[in-house]
Amino acid sequence: MATPTLKKFLVLYLAPAHVLASWAKTDPATKQAAEQKMQGDWRRWMGDHAKMITLTEAAGKTKAVTSSGVGDIKNDIMLYSIVEAESHDIAAKAFADHPHLTIPESSIEVMEIRALGLN
Repeated sequence: MATPTLKKFLVLYLAPAHVLASWAKTDPATKQAAEQKMQGDWRRWMGDHAKMITLTEAAGKTKAVTSSGVGDIKNDIMLYSIVEAESHDIAAKAFADHPHLTIPESSIEVMEIRALGLN
């Protein structure tokens, strides 16, 4: 039986800047305990889905480039991943129980990566 062709997807982990700013003001002991739990939950999730994940990295400071120039901006992107799955639905459903979603007002966006054909 032939192995199904896997498609690539870009996954964006989003959390509003105001939520993160509020979190930064949390009592250090409370914050540390919650962050340790989140890290454990993330490691478990990543281990359970390791076959589909090819890359996960944190996003840094952002600059917007427009016809008017370049400037510093903020957006809601915390991290991104590249994943492989048989379909868009399969890729998206894998994130339905992701620990990132325990952050208030957070979301995860999954979009297919398609070749441009400019080569």
